[in-house]
Parts: sequence; structure tokens; C-alpha cells
Amino acid sequence: MLRARDAMDRAYAHPLDVPALARIAHVSQAHFTRTFRATFGETPHRYLQRRRVERAMFLLRETDRSVTDICYEVGFGSPGTFSRTFHDIVGRSPRTYRKESTATGVPTCFTMAWMRPDS
Repeated sequence: MLRARDAMDRAYAHPLDVPALARIAHVSQAHFTRTFRATFGETPHRYLQRRRVERAMFLLRETDRSVTDICYEVGFGSPGTFSRTFHDIVGRSPRTYRKESTATGVPTCFTMAWMRPDS
């Protein structure tokens, strides 16, 4: 399970599906999904979405790139899916998040810990 999670952490922007992740973990697809959820408390799909949103949050805070560019860079296939998923996880739209999260004079480690989305 750790190998599959590490693969998701490294390649979050690439298309990853359950069959590929199950092969990395050397288990069947059904066993992989059940065991991943039992081990990490969320499905592989949700974990991957959350990792992508975490990276998007960083890019929204630290760059002036468009929301659409960030959407595709972190691995989402459409801006609509990105915005909906971002809102589900963070509780705000990407544009609202960018406006409200401009932290000045706060250490990055504190900002990352404070702004990390919940499962």
C-alpha cells in the first residue's frame, strides 16, 4: 500500500487508475481498494484528488498562473471537475481561495500545515 501511495504522491499529475496502482502494490484491484481504504481512511481516488488539490492550493498561493493552467498542471481533465472537487475538499472555489489566502510574513511551513485540507 505504501508503494502505491508513494507512486500517487510522486505522479499525482499523471493519469493513475486502480489497475495500475494495484499492480504497483502487487495485489488484486478489489483487494487494493479495500485495503487502501482500511489503511489510509479514504479511497485511492479521493487520496489522489486531495493530493492534486493540495498542490493546486500551493500554486494558487504562490503563483499568478490562471486557475485553468493550474487545473491541467495538477492532473485534472476539466476546469469544472477541478472547481467542484476543490470546493468539496477546501470549502471554497479556487478563485476565492486565492483571494483569501494571501499570507504575508507567515513562514511557509506554518501556512502549509494550517491550510492542508481535511479528508
